[in-house]
Amino acid sequence: MTNRKTLFAALAALALLASPALAGAGGNGHGGGGGNGGGNSGGNGNGNGGSNAGGNGNGNSGASHGKSASAPGHVGKVSADTTTSTTVDTTVDTSTQVASVPTEKNIHAKLGRLNSLQRNINAYMNSKSKKFAAIQAFVTQSAKAKVAQAAADAAAVAAAAAQTQLDALNAQLTALQADPTATPEQIQAVQDQITAQQAVVDADNTAAAQAAAAAAAATVGTDPASLDAALTDMANKPVDAEVTAWAQGVLAGKIDQMAAGMTP
Repeated sequence: MTNRKTLFAALAALALLASPALAGAGGNGHGGGGGNGGGNSGGNGNGNGGSNAGGNGNGNSGASHGKSASAPGHVGKVSADTTTSTTVDTTVDTSTQVASVPTEKNIHAKLGRLNSLQRNINAYMNSKSKKFAAIQAFVTQSAKAKVAQAAADAAAVAAAAAQTQLDALNAQLTALQADPTATPEQIQAVQDQITAQQAVVDADNTAAAQAAAAAAAATVGTDPASLDAALTDMANKPVDAEVTAWAQGVLAGKIDQMAAGMTP
């Protein structure tokens, strides 16, 4: 009998020692803690060991639930990802509107009778139309002014060349007069050349002045006001700045053609 009591006592002590280890292992999962506590209580019956085993099993199992990171309800302890995402603004800016390009107005629709200005030079000279007379006079006078200006330019160039030659002779005379080896005959010869050249310069200057005056006189009736008057006399529609600019471009070629046939 004594041996049996001793054996039971040893088994109970062994069970007490084993219960905490088994309860700790069960703490990793809900099923493990409950299973160990129930099993130990049933095995010991009415003994004190069974009662203690049950208490220890439940305590350890509860501790395991508190520490388990994988248990339900504990996900709130996991640190949240606070990375800020970048949002790309893909909104299209429609505040700026592309202005529509207006259709270019056809200048010829505004010209009416003035379209006849595109005729050749012979039509200008031979036209008998009274409506064309003012334009014909403007073109003719403009051609004369062009020829007169060309003559004035040529006369000015000739006068300048004559003066350059006279200046060279005067410089030569000054050098001879300063040269002790120069003879009186050499000096006199240069002086004679200077006299003759001075006459040329005087004549060229006179011609240049006359040509310039003629060119200025020839411009009468060729100014923008005269052109506007001639266009208005011929046109059957209002004449505005655009029409006048167009006419100037067209008539420039006619004036050059007529001037080329005139004698300077």
